[in-house]
Amino acid sequence: MSLLLSVQGATKSYGPRPLFSDLSLDLRVGERVGLIGPNGAGKSTLLKILAGVEESDEGTRTARRATRVGYLAQDDRFTPGLTVREVVVAALADDTTDEHERETQADITLTQIGFTDFDQMADTLSGGWKKRLSLARELVRKPDVMLLDEPTNHLDLPGVVWLERLLRAAPFGYLVVTHDRAFLRAVVDEVIEVSRVYPGGAFRAPGSYDQFAERREEFLEGQAQQQASVANRVRRETDWLGHKARARTRKASSRIDEAARRRDELDELKYRNAAAGSAGIDFVATGRQTRKLLTATGISKSLFGPLFSNLDLQLTPGIKLGLLGPNGSGKSTLLRVLAGEIEPDSGTIARAEGLRAIMFEQGRAALDPASTLKEALCPNGETVMYRDRPMHVAAWAKQFLFQAEQLNGLIGHLSGGEQARVRIAQLMLRPADLLLLDEPTNDLDIPALEVLEESLAEFPGALVIVSHDRDLLDRLCTEVIGLDGKGGAAMYGSVGQWLTAYEKASAPAKVEPRSGKIDAAKPNKPRKMSYKEQQEWEGMELSILAAETTLTERQAAVEMASVGGHLVMIDACRALEEAQRNVEKLYARWQELEERRASA
Repeated sequence: MSLLLSVQGATKSYGPRPLFSDLSLDLRVGERVGLIGPNGAGKSTLLKILAGVEESDEGTRTARRATRVGYLAQDDRFTPGLTVREVVVAALADDTTDEHERETQADITLTQIGFTDFDQMADTLSGGWKKRLSLARELVRKPDVMLLDEPTNHLDLPGVVWLERLLRAAPFGYLVVTHDRAFLRAVVDEVIEVSRVYPGGAFRAPGSYDQFAERREEFLEGQAQQQASVANRVRRETDWLGHKARARTRKASSRIDEAARRRDELDELKYRNAAAGSAGIDFVATGRQTRKLLTATGISKSLFGPLFSNLDLQLTPGIKLGLLGPNGSGKSTLLRVLAGEIEPDSGTIARAEGLRAIMFEQGRAALDPASTLKEALCPNGETVMYRDRPMHVAAWAKQFLFQAEQLNGLIGHLSGGEQARVRIAQLMLRPADLLLLDEPTNDLDIPALEVLEESLAEFPGALVIVSHDRDLLDRLCTEVIGLDGKGGAAMYGSVGQWLTAYEKASAPAKVEPRSGKIDAAKPNKPRKMSYKEQQEWEGMELSILAAETTLTERQAAVEMASVGGHLVMIDACRALEEAQRNVEKLYARWQELEERRASA
């Protein structure tokens, strides 16, 4: 594969130590790469350098001639006063085609992204739809490679799954920064981790995220063993140099130089291996034995329409409940109702006497951006009490990967991941019976996510959590409730089961364009298969394979049509949509036949 984009020997600093130093990275045609790393390692900065938005202090950026680079930033910003269509058309300002052609290209892209109203104002969109609009603005330019910085931010779970499918079907390669492990598994074929723990500042391995994690673990174990070996050698050399008479001889001068080199090597290994540490997250339970901590009976809440209605819920020690639903479905509202911050419109909530509940708010709203890190971690004096033991604030800060020199810095100057660690540190000082966590995983890096997951799994009290991290929810939750935002709520066995049910319920009724007939509702009880249907079922696999092959061909035709004018493009897109409908129709028919076959 030919080289599209690269940085060589890149160094970037914002303080006494660089974010990264002498870092090199190549992106080739069609590569699908995930970029991970601890908070503050410089992932977003590296993406900006690759995109040409920012320059490195040292090193070079190289792009193949005429390469179109798309860049999706974390923050979705649009020129005020523009409609959705105008935002996308503006991205084609350098295109040589006429205005009508640009508008046609914009409309096609917006339709593929899921927009139906092209004249709505961009600044009135929700966070999830702003993310989709930002993506449309880049896709309309037909990039050769896309650089995506936390593209799942503000997307709900159905939106994340939609983005996964879009990227897997994309004709371009990409480099995506994300902490979402399930998303990484779904969209990348190679992973790069940027961290000072590695010589050269990065570690790259082909294969899935799980394969990368295995190789990383092997490397880190080897590096730890190397440090122990070098430390032993330095100890022996130090003992030898203690015999000054022997050390002063000319013959020993080379050995003295070698000892100095070994000390430098040991210092570097210690510095790198220290970066492999993770935050010490460990929530404290009260040890309460009460069986029923909280019982909600028939609770309902509306906000511009019903969110949930007649919901019954019982929380006992050991239960770990996940709340699922699209954006705006009432997950955060339900948490606040359970916390007692707001009252339900109807129904009752009975709490155990003296119940201790703590709440992690979405966006970490409880943090004061004008306070210092020291004030946030230890408002009074120099000592915190954790598990009934005093701990100096500097040691407490270190447990959450903060250095002593950061204690006087402002909370508002910390990154999102660092602020999340501060809020977790505050909550860990309060023993609890019930944890109510609203998106605690936002902005946390993968090592912190894994430690948080382990701590929550071991927490003996009750837990209710809202999160878009499917890995954490699937591994952690004993029960899952899905909200539809229209008053409905139901129990599901897993995140995947809820997603399947949600997509099925959200799918519009399929209308055949030519006949205009809508499929009749299926009977509640599927009837048995006839002989003809049995034959149809046996040939369904080949039919679906052929339909998917046609769909792939139509997708390629759309790409080729991009140089043939807007009329050719419109025809190609219509053919693509027809092929997509045919695939969906076959899958629906296959599922129907499967149900009938199972009932036989």
